[in-house]
Amino acid sequence: MKFDTKLLHAGHNPKEHNMCINPPIYPTTAFDFDDVQRGADLFDLKCEGDIYTRLSNPTNTILEKRLAELEGGVGALVVSSGMAAVTCAIFNIAKAGDEIVASSTLYGGTCNLFGFSFKKLGINTKFVQGENPEDFEKEITDKTRCIYIELLSNPALNVLDIEKLAEVAHKHDIPLIVDNTIPTPYLCNPIKYGADIVIHSTTKYISGHGNAMGGAIIDSGNFDWGSTNKRKEKFPELTSPDESYHGIVYTDTFKESAYIIKARAQILRDYGFCSSPFNSYLTLTGLETLSLRMQRHCESALKIAEHLEQHPCINWVNYPMLKSSKYYELAQKYTPKGCSSIIGFGLKGGAKAGEKFINSLTIPIHTTNIGDSRSIITYPYLTTHRQLSEEQMKACGIGDDFMRLSVGLEDVEDLIEDIDKAIKLSQE
Repeated sequence: MKFDTKLLHAGHNPKEHNMCINPPIYPTTAFDFDDVQRGADLFDLKCEGDIYTRLSNPTNTILEKRLAELEGGVGALVVSSGMAAVTCAIFNIAKAGDEIVASSTLYGGTCNLFGFSFKKLGINTKFVQGENPEDFEKEITDKTRCIYIELLSNPALNVLDIEKLAEVAHKHDIPLIVDNTIPTPYLCNPIKYGADIVIHSTTKYISGHGNAMGGAIIDSGNFDWGSTNKRKEKFPELTSPDESYHGIVYTDTFKESAYIIKARAQILRDYGFCSSPFNSYLTLTGLETLSLRMQRHCESALKIAEHLEQHPCINWVNYPMLKSSKYYELAQKYTPKGCSSIIGFGLKGGAKAGEKFINSLTIPIHTTNIGDSRSIITYPYLTTHRQLSEEQMKACGIGDDFMRLSVGLEDVEDLIEDIDKAIKLSQE
């Protein structure tokens, strides 16, 4: 099936769900084991099936299968939020004493998670200030367990070279993890370029309507965790017996699906990041129109970015599809159909003008979400990145003039008119 067909059909067979053409919601916490032996086999991971919704649920499973198909992975796990997905992905392969090498331009919440919360647990993060693969390679040590980046980072929108970073990661026997939230699988499939694990905050574009929290991890199945002695030493959680499952060795038993099965069977089981079946249902409904929405998002965002680039009261505009962008060539390679809906721009007048600008808008909503069907304006300096130090915000590309616009599905001419009016008022 091609992409648009997968959006509607992948992972769901009506014959398996009482002939329901729409994926049904299963509002249950537990499932009948049918007989004692099957219950024992389920708990021993000897057969597939549902035990308890903290681990799996038929509604969630449909969404997982669909996302795995769309991203080209061997399996997926949906969880309660994007931050839960990030946490689960790292906990699955890192422990106290280990390190992560990550881009400094990650979403502020991820920077806070990596820089503070993980640090308290003994997992250290080295934030890379540069963007060249060599900058990342310099930070890798024997303790490093992954390279972590965002494709189209939030909100700086820098585009990193996935292929070259994958080569660096694999050279050092570690996986490349890519947060693909902003492009979505419609605009880019990081796995095709060497990424090993893909992360999504499904709260954003995947759902698309601002009504369902969720996150997802997709496993490419391409990283062989136990292929060398070095990898076996780095990832004993996957390559040595798990005492909590009668000594099962995930790489021996589940082969290319070892990572994603361990994430569910061990991390989700113990930390309880489970997704609500109702949220998965809403996400599946929104996902059906992903390609149509992303096309409109990209078209409108480019028009607004081009307009702002010519505006005398705008200091700078960051949108990778602009020919003036330093990321234009990489964007043409990795996201040729468009660069999603987010535009970063600098408003003359700093914080004082920024407050006037936001308060003068009538269509974009002032909040911290992105990827909604409605346009959203965010002032990262005072909201999403407020918990960071001035030095950290600078590393993320955040200043007091920075505005983040997530372009919605409204008429683009209405948006341009409203933005122009607000800019004018902000300079008075």
